Amino acid sequence: MNRRNFLQNSSMAVAATLMGGGLLEAAIKKGDIKIGYSAITWAGKDEQAIADLAGLGFKGIQLRANTFGPYRNKVSELKDALTKHNLTLAMFSSGNVEIDPAKFESTVDTHVAHASFVKALGGSALQLTNSLRPKDRAPSVEELKKLAQVMNEIGKQTADHGVQAVYHNHMNQLGETPEEVDVIVQAMDPRYIKLLLDIAHYKQGGGEPQDAVVKYKDIIHSLHLKDTKPAETKNGYKFVELGQGRVDVPAVFSSLSKIKFKGWAVVELDGVPDPDKSPLICAEINKKYITETLKYPI
Repeated sequence: MNRRNFLQNSSMAVAATLMGGGLLEAAIKKGDIKIGYSAITWAGKDEQAIADLAGLGFKGIQLRANTFGPYRNKVSELKDALTKHNLTLAMFSSGNVEIDPAKFESTVDTHVAHASFVKALGGSALQLTNSLRPKDRAPSVEELKKLAQVMNEIGKQTADHGVQAVYHNHMNQLGETPEEVDVIVQAMDPRYIKLLLDIAHYKQGGGEPQDAVVKYKDIIHSLHLKDTKPAETKNGYKFVELGQGRVDVPAVFSSLSKIKFKGWAVVELDGVPDPDKSPLICAEINKKYITETLKYPI
């Protein structure tokens, strides 16, 4: 074997080792997955969230619809705060989608108004959720498809503002289990609505998020990163920092590499999971997991 062939074969062997057993296939192309962080953990203290996340080095933030009221008539003030802290609006939580025909017009109008707000802030995507899960039964296929139909129309109109609408799978909503999520996704028009895959909600709903990444590779737009573990709570579980629960996060990143995903993955904790922690401490734990365990840059 000549020197050239030896070096080539050695390089291939190293690559195979990294691909087969390494923590992160995505390490081959660092930066394709942009890591953001949601302000939701700060419970409405968005200015503090902006400062804390910028201080940790995050480049993207997810804000919620609670910012729309205070800043709708002074968008430049919020945009200047993001610019000052070198933060991009990675995602905007636009809120609830109704499937009641009587609420169709008002629902669409709400999200279109949010899309205009997002565009003015320099963002390009908003997420849609719902609070419609029946309390005494599983949702019907018709209800699931109706949600998709309404989201299709929302996405069609937000696209006129240059903003992509995305569906967020969620426990205790329409689209809790993998089967329900699949009905919704199959009824979504990919021209107008994409999928934001929440890996912890999908795991808690009974699925494997690393498999969902591959299954929905043609419609996945972004992700929420968090973990989940059993707990003595009303629901029997709680969402926790990455690496603290049952989600195989390295496998998720491996699947993202396989599908050559490029986009935002936003760390999200609805609240501080333990009373002795703060939102900043949680963010530090998540950052450490991403940079030291996954060995991925933020």
